[in-house]
Amino acid sequence: MGPEQQKYDAEFREGAVRIVIETGKPIPEVAEDLGVHPGTLHSWVSRWRRNGSASSDRPAPAESGGRLREGERAEPERLRREMSEKNKRIRELEMERDVFKRCIALWVK
Repeated sequence: MGPEQQKYDAEFREGAVRIVIETGKPIPEVAEDLGVHPGTLHSWVSRWRRNGSASSDRPAPAESGGRLREGERAEPERLRREMSEKNKRIRELEMERDVFKRCIALWVK
């Protein structure tokens, strides 16, 4: 039988990737510090660079001379869609509130 595969939670993986991205340390060095196989950490970093990180509090530094990567371009679009959906829901709730106000006004009369 081969060695058991270690399971890492999403928070740990994201933290490890952020260390590599934000500090610029080499992947093997960070992997050794964290006790993770370098190949595993490399795959996490590659996936992050391909897809971007949705839960990152601050954007990673642009590595291409100030140009935004695909994941960084997708984030503002996702936020715009989310804001649009929330604004639509707010308008719906305001309309419901107005209807209830009118009903109460008629009932009181």
